[in-house]
Amino acid sequence: MRDLKLPGQRHPEKAHRPDHAQPKKPDWIRVKAPTSQGYKDTREILKSNKLVTVCEEAGCPNVGECWSQGHATMMIMGEVCTRGCSFCNVATGRPDALDVFEPGRVAHAVATLGLKHVVITSVDRDDLEDGGAEHFAQTIRAVRHRAPETTIEILTPDFLKCRPEVLEKVVEARPDVFNHNLETVPGLYPEVRPGARYFHSLRLLQRVKELDPGMFTKSGIMVGLGESAMEVKQVMDDMRAADIDFLTIGQYLQPTPKHHAVDRFVTPDEFREYERAAYGKGFLMVSATPLTRSSYHAGDDFARLRAARLEKLGRG
Repeated sequence: MRDLKLPGQRHPEKAHRPDHAQPKKPDWIRVKAPTSQGYKDTREILKSNKLVTVCEEAGCPNVGECWSQGHATMMIMGEVCTRGCSFCNVATGRPDALDVFEPGRVAHAVATLGLKHVVITSVDRDDLEDGGAEHFAQTIRAVRHRAPETTIEILTPDFLKCRPEVLEKVVEARPDVFNHNLETVPGLYPEVRPGARYFHSLRLLQRVKELDPGMFTKSGIMVGLGESAMEVKQVMDDMRAADIDFLTIGQYLQPTPKHHAVDRFVTPDEFREYERAAYGKGFLMVSATPLTRSSYHAGDDFARLRAARLEKLGRG
């Protein structure tokens, strides 16, 4: 394991990255600053429950729209990650101990917001023996107890440094959707996602299906990092070989000049071509737009995902 720094400190490779000029964003990915009352109400509920969201930590461009509708992606296990991915704006360092009361606070916020569908994600916790798998399971169970009508989508780390059986803890808690993002094409992993392994992540999602064939699986990638269209379509084939149901593809946006540079802005027409290709390869659900993120419109997409499965079974 790499040497970890104190909370709030960056890893050396992050601190000494060269600056990359951030290119001007095209009109199709510009968004307005959040000002609505709904946004303010959601922020207050999250703040009062001392909850962290990936919406804020990762600088999501859709935060204004989602929070104005009472939607938010809860980020459990703290706001400091043990990895140092070059695309990510979450702080890297040594995390604090797990908060045993956090699952209950998440469940309370879900009930207070009246969410029909909730997305729960986390930082990587390589410092924990089970990578935080039991904490995920406890959070799922707490939400089930407090908001039984809410469907639950989780976006997990890869549990790379853990025993294979820790995944069973999470699957046994029965989330409705198990999401783990591949993030990019395998050729870019050494510079974009150096602490991860592409085929390990694929195998993780394949194993979820083996443990529970009825559970929906989901994964996503960013484009505009330097990949080719052929590489993206190969990732689609790899995902389908792992029986992944739902694919998301969105434009990479550089958080700061210290992060991985934007190679280019992929056009809306290219995103439509990726969507067409993905449906042709057999995905039940595809979201491919410049502003697509893993949890963007997740509730509506989950409803369509279930409908697509029912339609497929009906045809069968």
